[in-house]
This record gives sequence, structure tokens and C-alpha cells, in this order.
Amino acid sequence: MGALVGLGLGVGMLLVWSAFFLPRGIRAGIATGRGEGRVARLLARAGLVEVSATGFLALCAGIGVVTAFLIQVVSATPPVAVVFGAMGAYLPVAILSGRARRRQREFAEVWPEAVDNLASAVRAGMSLPDALGALGTRGPEALRSDFDRFALDYQVSGRFGDSLDRLKVRLADPVGDRVIEGLRVAREVGGGELGRLLRNLSGYLRDDLRTRSELESRQAWTVNGARLAVAAPWLVLLLMSFQSEVIRRYASPGGVVVLVVGAMLCVVAYRLMMRIGRLPDERRILS
Repeated sequence: MGALVGLGLGVGMLLVWSAFFLPRGIRAGIATGRGEGRVARLLARAGLVEVSATGFLALCAGIGVVTAFLIQVVSATPPVAVVFGAMGAYLPVAILSGRARRRQREFAEVWPEAVDNLASAVRAGMSLPDALGALGTRGPEALRSDFDRFALDYQVSGRFGDSLDRLKVRLADPVGDRVIEGLRVAREVGGGELGRLLRNLSGYLRDDLRTRSELESRQAWTVNGARLAVAAPWLVLLLMSFQSEVIRRYASPGGVVVLVVGAMLCVVAYRLMMRIGRLPDERRILS
């Protein structure tokens, strides 16, 4: 009976934890069944558009179940197994979010160079679609595959606007949105201001990158400190799982209360530190 009570409290703690730690889109999907679109956008931001949202959520659930099973075998303590199962289920989300942030940072670093290449190509007399397609061979390495697919797409369809829309979907990048929409307007309006627009855009992107890099470097100690403070007690709990006499105390009602209170304190402290050090996220436009 005590194990069932502990398991029930552990599931409740998992729900509380997911309300704070899972991205809002995934929480909405769990609650309403309509979250796959937001999960798909997270996958796109990470450059994994070929991975389905359903498959990713199934992976999270599978890792959570396997982790919980392994911890249960080691510790024979259901509440502890549920806690680490929840952490295991969140692990793919954390990895994916980190990959998306690194990809976005990498794109922000190379967009000024890409815009400079476009300006040079336009100045040399190339049309805008050809200049964009040329980035697939001589542009920054991080962008080459996407622009190479744009060139192929434009050759097949001949529709510049539709090809730009598909390029935006593949990039899934706020800076890329601004660049692409600026090029779209320049293409539709016409005139001889495209070169000046590209030069001004390149300067703006460099200033924005410089400012954001300085802020992120100052933010790093806050983020790393928050993560270390949250991870430390759970690493200790994981090591204690190999000591059966000690860890089984968490199967009692008092032990479950300790786990629940500790988890709630970690959640509140982590969210508070992340809010203090948070930078405003760039939002995508016309996506």
C-alpha cells in the first residue's frame, strides 16, 4: 500500500515538474492533443525537419519508461524511479532545445557574411534568385545545404516566392526570416536600391550580433550556476540509489514528502534564476 501511495505522489510530482520544465508547446500538446505543430517547429529550429513530432514524443516516452525501469531495478523504490523517469523523458527535449539554440547562434554569426555575398553578387550583375542559389556553393558552410536546395527548388518550380517560403521553413530562423522578407520586398518593389538594402542589412546584423554576444557572455554564469545547483542534489540521489538500505527510506510517506518538496524547491529556484538571467527571445516574423 505504501508503494502505491508513493507511486501516486511521484506521478503528481511528475505533473508538477512537467508544468515548469517542459516547453510550453509540449505542455499544450499533452493537455489538448494539438501540440505536434509546436513540437515540429522545435524540430525545425534544430534542423531536424525530417523527424516527425509523433516519433520524437514517442522517443521521450520510451526513454522515460526505460529510465524509470532501470532505476526501479537498482533502487526498488517507485517514487525515486518516477523522478528519474521524468528526467529521462525530458532529456531529448533538453538536447533538442540546446541543438536549436546552437544552430540559431551559428546562423546569426554567418548571416552577415551571407548578406555580403549577396550584395557582391548583385553588384556583379547577377539576378537575385541566382545570387541566392550561389550561396549553396560559395556561401557560409552552415547555410550551403539550405540554399542549395533553394536553387534546386527554384529551378524546378520557377516560383521565387514559393521557393522563399520553403527556404524559411527549412531554416526556421528569426534572423533568416528578416533577411528573406527583406529580399522578397526588394524583389517585388524592384528598383536599384537592392545593393544599399543589403549593405544596411549586413551592418544591422553585425551590430545585433555583437550586442547579443556580449549579453550572452554575461548571462552564461547565471545559467550555468542555476543548472549546477539543480543537478547536484539529484546526482547525489542517483548515487544513493545503489545503497538499498538508504534509498528505500524514500518509499515511506516521509521520504515521498522530502522528494516532492525538494523537487518543488528546485523547480522554483531554477525558474527564478533563469528568469533573472533571461534574454528576450527573437521571434519569427510572417511564419
